[in-house]
Amino acid sequence: MTTPGGAPSAADLVQARDRLLAPVTGQRRLAPEALREALADLHEFWLTAHASTAGIGTDQGVALVAVGGLGRRELVPYADLDLLLVHEGRSGAVAGLAEQLWYPLWNSGIGLDHSVRTVGEALDVAASDLRTAVGLLDLRHIAGDPAVSERLGALARDRWRTGARKRIPELAESARARWQRSGEVAHWVEPDLKHGRGGLRDYGLLRAMAAAQLVDRPGEELQHAHRLLLDVRTELRRMVRRANDVLHAQDGDEVALTLNQGDRFDLARALSGAGRTIAYAVDVAVRSVVSEPRRVLSRLRRGPERRPLDEGVVLHGNEVTLARDAEPHRDPALLLRVAAAAARSGYPIASATLSRLAETAPEPRAPWPVQARDELISLLGAGEGIVDVIESLDRSGLWARLFPEWGHIRDLPPRDAAHKWTVDRHLVQSTAIASRLVTRVARPDLLLLGALLHDIGKGRKADHSEVGAALATQVGERLGLSKPDVDTLSAMVRHHLLLPDTATRRDVTDESTIVRVADTLGGDPVLLELLHALAEADSLATGPGVWTEWKAGLIADLVRYSRQAMAGEPIARPDPLDPPHRLQAESVALSGKHDVVVESSGRTATITVFAPDRPGLLSRAAGVLALHSLEVHSASGDSHAGVAVETFTASPRFGSLPNAALLKEQLGLALSDALPLGDRLAAKERDYGGRPDDAPEPKVLWFDDEAGKEYPGAVVLELRAADRIGLLYRVAEALEHGGADIQWVRAVTLGGTAVDSFCVRAADGGPLPAANRRELAQAVLTASMI
Repeated sequence: MTTPGGAPSAADLVQARDRLLAPVTGQRRLAPEALREALADLHEFWLTAHASTAGIGTDQGVALVAVGGLGRRELVPYADLDLLLVHEGRSGAVAGLAEQLWYPLWNSGIGLDHSVRTVGEALDVAASDLRTAVGLLDLRHIAGDPAVSERLGALARDRWRTGARKRIPELAESARARWQRSGEVAHWVEPDLKHGRGGLRDYGLLRAMAAAQLVDRPGEELQHAHRLLLDVRTELRRMVRRANDVLHAQDGDEVALTLNQGDRFDLARALSGAGRTIAYAVDVAVRSVVSEPRRVLSRLRRGPERRPLDEGVVLHGNEVTLARDAEPHRDPALLLRVAAAAARSGYPIASATLSRLAETAPEPRAPWPVQARDELISLLGAGEGIVDVIESLDRSGLWARLFPEWGHIRDLPPRDAAHKWTVDRHLVQSTAIASRLVTRVARPDLLLLGALLHDIGKGRKADHSEVGAALATQVGERLGLSKPDVDTLSAMVRHHLLLPDTATRRDVTDESTIVRVADTLGGDPVLLELLHALAEADSLATGPGVWTEWKAGLIADLVRYSRQAMAGEPIARPDPLDPPHRLQAESVALSGKHDVVVESSGRTATITVFAPDRPGLLSRAAGVLALHSLEVHSASGDSHAGVAVETFTASPRFGSLPNAALLKEQLGLALSDALPLGDRLAAKERDYGGRPDDAPEPKVLWFDDEAGKEYPGAVVLELRAADRIGLLYRVAEALEHGGADIQWVRAVTLGGTAVDSFCVRAADGGPLPAANRRELAQAVLTASMI
């Protein structure tokens, strides 16, 4: 199909683009770079043909130019076209020419960022709009009068060179705002390849500063990082068949396979390295450009240039540097003293100082001198300032000199969706958060070290807690800690999941659970205190929603009971049914009608259901709560006066808590079979996203000795499966139909994975036969996949 003037139509353009992206059988699939070039050629051909048809000649003072991806010939699939029709103001028909170019593209669904300006107008806009000024650096002639394109390009580049230094602070501020919105390419589990810190936009920032001759052009390492990001972005868009710059976990394996990068974890590690390379280069470049005028001015004024920060460490302008008389080769603590001063002050370490330290600073001999160990603790306790400082030390090879064990977790992506950061960054974030909790423990130094090392064993085939404990012992001995402190540090790493796992998956009021925790920790209240603070720091650094009011309360209760057990004191546990609940149960027994009571504390609510005891009560109550988008954290059953009392702890997935009267009404309908819970929940899951196609296979585990003494004969069934709204309802229903009596439930959601624990026994109160266990396990697995 062609237009009346003989040029191919926009439909032809779209069809040709689609053939490039998804070649028919027998056609060669283009590699990422070749695909970008082919897309650029295709769109240039179409634009050139249409410009000619529209009557845009080579000597009429009108030119069509491209900027952005087409201007750089880096056109990724489904990218917008950034086009400018530039003219000298002689032709009154420019608007009509533009419409002949723009409208076919709009109508075909191709994204378009367009403008029509004279050379002077384009330069005026660039003078006030930073994005336009940077964009014009990529200007490339497409059609029309080349003299107009060349004039605009030359003037834009010249003005940028002469005025760029003054605009770099604005450019840096704009980049920081973008990073706040889009996160980081390095360390993030699902990075934004274009807008994230260390992404393609930041590489463009480096090119812009190089165009102004403020920094060197990107070298081979940066170019390699840029190619990887660009190739991943190309393949991601080709695969999902739309504009998308965020690499989600479910897309990672296919993109990695296409690029010969192993699996999604290998690709994530490579991307994190590329992002770190670009982000660090941007930080250094911006700092050098911004600080140079200040250094010149300082020399002209002959004022004081250096402010002492610590022994051998000064603040020079806006960078931390070595004092003139500092001798790194003779001072084993100097490296850490520089790092601690930078973290406390919030100023970066100068690149020249990092280089000098890398060349001359010795690796501290084991055991470390006391001064070096003290400076390490000072650094780790400096809060958020340690993030950028440790990153700069790691980029310079200095951090690995201090902690050789770090190499195994550098840029290591996590294996579960709950984690926001790579493992190395998670440890640094945990340490920064732990610095806010040091007044809650007797040994703040061990809390900070434990936070830094608690996941150091990840990325190996064995249990990361056990491997990490051995590595922590190795580190502690190298640092020169005493034998008891080394043992405590190792125990922190080995047991860093004990409190959160026990509190969220077991009954924290059960005496056997409490005694097991106390015995596991050797009756050591200092270790218990350290693990409590570490659990909070670890959870807060994992990702949003991991440290909740409910989880914090459960762990606090478990710690309080365990401390009482360690001290040999009576364990003061709450009565499962307080007097008001007993009265309510008696009232329901007299009326024969069910009731629902909602008591809220912040976003967490305790929802108590009173109803004549009957099979299926817990599952139906859980189903009604799920219909109202409540995420159940725990459930327990009791009875009084012949009335079942089911107590749920829950919080809204989104929105606010529902009205108790509405819950009561819908529970009545569910109990009378007038409310089709299964169908309603299935419809809700379709609306909000059910079980993903690539969900992990569910798994069932049995624990024979963790139900608690209050439930003789009971066992714990633990389900690990993809989370969704109706999961608890379906699994509880399967257990009830299988003849199991559910005593309590603990439900934890980690990212997209649910870890739900059910304390069950036979309906007659006895233990579950082995055959019944197999049937129940299969029923639970089936229910989790419906």
